[in-house]
Amino acid sequence: MMGMIIGFSSIAGMLFDFILCRILRDTGFRRAYLVMFIVCLFYPLILWQAQNIWLYLLAMAVWGLYYDLFNLGNFNFVATTTQKEEHASSFGVMRVFIGLGYLLAPFIAGLLIGEVIDFKPFLVAWIFLGVSILFFASVLMITRNKIIDNGKKHLVRLSSFFKEFSLWKKIGSFILPVLCLTLFLNIIDSFYWTIGPLLSEEMTRITGLKGFFMASYLLAPLLIGWFVGGVSSRFGKKKTAFISLLIGSAILSSFYLVQQPIAIIILSFFASFSIAFAWPSISGAYADYISETPTMEKEINTLQDLFTNLGFVIGPILAGLAGEHFGHLATFSGLGLAGMIMALILLKTTSREINIKV
Repeated sequence: MMGMIIGFSSIAGMLFDFILCRILRDTGFRRAYLVMFIVCLFYPLILWQAQNIWLYLLAMAVWGLYYDLFNLGNFNFVATTTQKEEHASSFGVMRVFIGLGYLLAPFIAGLLIGEVIDFKPFLVAWIFLGVSILFFASVLMITRNKIIDNGKKHLVRLSSFFKEFSLWKKIGSFILPVLCLTLFLNIIDSFYWTIGPLLSEEMTRITGLKGFFMASYLLAPLLIGWFVGGVSSRFGKKKTAFISLLIGSAILSSFYLVQQPIAIIILSFFASFSIAFAWPSISGAYADYISETPTMEKEINTLQDLFTNLGFVIGPILAGLAGEHFGHLATFSGLGLAGMIMALILLKTTSREINIKV
């Protein structure tokens, strides 16, 4: 049930991918972030009033729209305000602050939520949202004259759905290895968010180390985000991402063999530490494609977001089913084995340079 509810946000997100690609005439980060903030203002209100499954699903659908707009804004922001060689490091720093938010939010929510959920968590959410809007206003001032002119104008196409779909298929064939990695990284992320808290509860009963398992996953991006740019510059963005997935998946595959809670927490940290290199590296690759081919920005963004959402549709359902039938540790080990196979295939088959030709 947890997997189905979490996955619904991404099902809605996939629908929004198609709609946004058709109706958006401007993919600039200013508009994307502004609409995102408007959507975010309503989200706590819907969740606060949720008393049945339909309102929960509506809240998850709104979350899916917010996440689509967030991704759209992030890629355009990096692609248009930083140089190509800075793309991976830019996403690395962004991942630091995203990770910090994910680390702090459960702690703050835990302090505010008692036996019942009252208005306080939602009020604090709006306060943080207000702070975010102030930061957004400052970003608008700072980047006002920093948009990079790559000599290519954005092309607004009002083509039919079938022509647009044909274009997605053509672009997707060029960047398929990167899309496959995006899919698998989000499957890993969804596994942690779906059955990670359940495994954490089991460990709490045994060791009393409450929340340490999820903290071990969330802490790594805070550490590596500052220097991932140097690593990807030396080895290449795609190669860095593939190798980090390989090493992290190999560590994940050992969970079932260890089974000691403290050892699993340590292994989880090192697996997350390795995999954390893949996120900004592969995001930097997308930003490269956007800056090199800005006329295809909507299509590249749509495909990236589509595979992100697909990962969060497949992942929670697989995690829920596998966790129920095979146990949580065996599920993570199976995920690790699949990640190793995926990484080896991508390393073997992906060319060093990917050029989008349309």
